[in-house]
Amino acid sequence: MGKAELKIEIDAQLLEDAREAGLDFQGLTEAAVRTALRNTPKGQAQANDRARQWAEENAEAIEAHKKRIEQYGVFGEDFRTW
Repeated sequence: MGKAELKIEIDAQLLEDAREAGLDFQGLTEAAVRTALRNTPKGQAQANDRARQWAEENAEAIEAHKKRIEQYGVFGEDFRTW
């Protein structure tokens, strides 16, 4: 995935404060855009599709894990005090 250049205007003092704090503006910007995209209906639908696909691809392992817990319990369960 390539990078594209983006020109934005931002409060000069905010930018200076961010630089002085050592913040990675590019990383913060990308993270903020990713978060905003996840919160859109399309982003949520894509996340649901990926989760569904992951569950389908790992269904066999998930079922084996459930059976193992049914048979042996959860690790450390015998040490629980509640």
